[in-house]
Amino acid sequence: MDIQLKRGLLDVCVLAAIKNEDSYGYKIIKDLQPYIVLSESTLYTILKRLENAAMLTVRTAVHDGRLRKYYHITETGLRRIEEFKAEWKEVISIYQFVIKEDHHA
Repeated sequence: MDIQLKRGLLDVCVLAAIKNEDSYGYKIIKDLQPYIVLSESTLYTILKRLENAAMLTVRTAVHDGRLRKYYHITETGLRRIEEFKAEWKEVISIYQFVIKEDHHA
């Protein structure tokens, strides 16, 4: 898969994982697991990129005596999800065009 396309898909998946409630790294990985396998190093790279793009914010809280980072989606992040939904319709249309050729062979 094209690396840029995959990066965009992973970014939106992470945003969707925190859309309804703040979350932390391990929980995000577990929530995504039925759909996509994501390593911790990949996740934290994505989280940092999304934070730098103002799509999420980070707060630190103590949990079981340890500091844990919680991620919260911003309005910018929510807009990115909505943009993705609109863009995805075009991707599906392109995909259908490409596979249409397979049915004629």
